[in-house]
Amino acid sequence: MSKTIILLFHPDLSRSRANTALARAAAKLPDVEVVDMQSVYPNGIDLHRDGEGEAARLLAADRMVFQFPLQWYSTPPLLKAWQDAVLTRMFYMHYEAEGRVFEGTELLLAVTLGNSADAYRSGGSNIFELEALLAPLRATANRCGLAWSSPFVLYEAHKLSPEALEAAAAEYVDRLAEWIASTPSRNEEVA
Repeated sequence: MSKTIILLFHPDLSRSRANTALARAAAKLPDVEVVDMQSVYPNGIDLHRDGEGEAARLLAADRMVFQFPLQWYSTPPLLKAWQDAVLTRMFYMHYEAEGRVFEGTELLLAVTLGNSADAYRSGGSNIFELEALLAPLRATANRCGLAWSSPFVLYEAHKLSPEALEAAAAEYVDRLAEWIASTPSRNEEVA
């Protein structure tokens, strides 16, 4: 069985219509697990206390999605803390047993933004293109041997009407289903 895990990093999911709608829609897909990381780690994540459990969660999955709002041109603090705790453990402390096994896993970002797409273009009000702002995550994926996929991006997420948000959630589900169908399962045995 192929499993996709969506690690949802939002500081307060109860205040995000967009991330809530995307997560609820994605959770309806077969073999997709959505984990609200802020509810799991309301007081932060620790390498020694939480790293082993998170590594086990990742190693049980075939594909991984980071879903998050881009805030002040960066990821939410918990995503960075999660990277520091979990990836440090897997790729520096337990490489042979965890990091090496996790290499080759497919990674997709699902990013919500408050601004328009034009703001993230060359010459836009944010100066940098979205690709440049996501470069640290792409570099991390490269360092960890993860297969990078083109991100799913939802602009002006907080301004969407209920109908537009429903359409965006359906688009997200379609993208996930297509991505899952087209990417190899890391944990399937080769006959």
